[in-house]
Amino acid sequence: MRLMNRRRALRAVGAAGVAAVAAGCSRSGGSNASATSGATSSAANGSGTTAATPQETAGPYPGDGSNGPNVLIESGVVRSDITTSFGAYSGVAKGVPLTLTLNLEDLTKNGAAGAGMAVYVWHCDRDGNYSLYSSGITDQNYLRGVQVADANGTVTFTSIFPACYSGRWPHIHFEIYDSLANAVAGENARLTSQIALPQDVCTSVYASDSGYSRSISTMSGVSLSSDNVFGDGWDAELATVTGTPSSGLTVGVAAKSQNAQSGNGSGQPPGSGSGQPPGNGSDQRGGRGPGGNPPETGVGSPPPHP
Repeated sequence: MRLMNRRRALRAVGAAGVAAVAAGCSRSGGSNASATSGATSSAANGSGTTAATPQETAGPYPGDGSNGPNVLIESGVVRSDITTSFGAYSGVAKGVPLTLTLNLEDLTKNGAAGAGMAVYVWHCDRDGNYSLYSSGITDQNYLRGVQVADANGTVTFTSIFPACYSGRWPHIHFEIYDSLANAVAGENARLTSQIALPQDVCTSVYASDSGYSRSISTMSGVSLSSDNVFGDGWDAELATVTGTPSSGLTVGVAAKSQNAQSGNGSGQPPGSGSGQPPGNGSDQRGGRGPGGNPPETGVGSPPPHP
C-alpha cells in the first residue's frame, strides 16, 4: 500500500529526513504479528524518495522534560520491552501485546539506513492513562522507552495496545533523534509525531480483552475526522493492517529545520471549537514548546488529549 503525505505544504520539502515503518500486534494466544513494510509516495525532495511526515504535538504527557518529568535521562530507559517500569519504579502494563518496529531511512544520506538514530516511543495504557502523569500511576514509567537503530536502521519495541480515551483516536507518540546522546539528554528531537491505529484492528483488540471495555464505548464517540490531531488528514500516519491483527505504517521524517506543524497548528480539527474533550484543561500546544505543570486527571478518568 502506498501512503501519500497529506500535507500539501510539505510536498516541496527539501532533501532531509528519515523514513520509518511501524508494524505489528498480536493477541495473546492468537496468530503472530507480521511486520509490513510499505512505501510512501515520492515527494519533491533532493533524494527523490520518501516524503516527509509532518510534525505533530507531543501532547501534555511526553515525559521528555518539556512538560514535567524527564524519563529520558533515567538509567534503563534504553530498552526494547516497555511493558514494565524501570529504575526506582516497578509495575507492569496489562493489555493485548503489541510489537512496534521502526525501519529508519536517512534521506539526508540518499536513503541510507538510519543506523545509530534513536527513537523514543510512549503511549497510554489499557485504561487510557499515561505513566508519570495520570492519577494513580505517577509512580510508574512503563510504556516509555528508547531504542537505537541497528545497522539496518531498525528498532523494535514490545508493548501493549493503547486504549481509546475521551477526545482522541487511538494513537502512539514517537520522537526521532539523530543519536542516543541527543535522546538521553532529552534534547534536539529531529521529529515529534504520532501514529494513528486503524479502526478495524482497534475494534478487534478492544473486543478481545475485557480490560478495554471502556475503549469500546469511548471509540464510538470519536473518529479520525473529529480527532484533534488527525482531523486535518491522516493518510501519512495511519497504520496499514494485515493479519489478525497486525499493523504497518511508513512515514517520512524531515530534518528538524524543515519540519512543519500540521495544518491546524493547535492540533484541533477544523470547526471543532476548542477541540478539547469534556473536563479537559488548557493542554493544547502547537508544538514542543515548554509547558507548565501537566493537567491532572481524576482517578480512573481518561487523560486529556492529545
